[in-house]
Amino acid sequence: MIIVAITGASGVIYGFNLLKSLKELKMDTSLVITKPAKIIINHELDMDEEDIIKLATRFYEPDDLTASINSGSCRFNSMIIVPCTMKTLSAIASGYASNAITRAADVALKEKRKLILVPRETPLRSVHLENMLKVSGEGGVILPAMPGFYHNPENIDDMANFIVGKILDVLGIENHLFKRWHGEKP
Repeated sequence: MIIVAITGASGVIYGFNLLKSLKELKMDTSLVITKPAKIIINHELDMDEEDIIKLATRFYEPDDLTASINSGSCRFNSMIIVPCTMKTLSAIASGYASNAITRAADVALKEKRKLILVPRETPLRSVHLENMLKVSGEGGVILPAMPGFYHNPENIDDMANFIVGKILDVLGIENHLFKRWHGEKP
């Protein structure tokens, strides 16, 4: 199982496109969406959170502290927080596991499972960088939402799918969401 969490940063298209890709690949997914993310989904994607929830195998509210994903006995393989707010990053870095997202991330780190954080903020303060370094030092992967342009993206989906493709690469999942660099113009 793969856990996908969407937090309240701009860039919810990354989470949406990731869930679409995982559904197409018939992957088992658990989803958590924060309240601010639900507002941003409506604003940026012009859709309701239900449109995203239906892409997941199961859904948990962020305040559900009884969710199975909060326990080390839950056999999930990996967790992606996309986009990841600086608040969520800070909570994970400091071990403040106060909701289903930060508790599941805590489980991922302590159980040595794959944890990928996709921060979507700029510019960054020193404390943001220090928090990323803390999480990285514990085995988390920091995958900033920094799309490449060598594949000549034609639209926002192309740019978002570059990041989604990179997430799938880190998970070891074969994908063709973007043209890979071959040293010559695509």
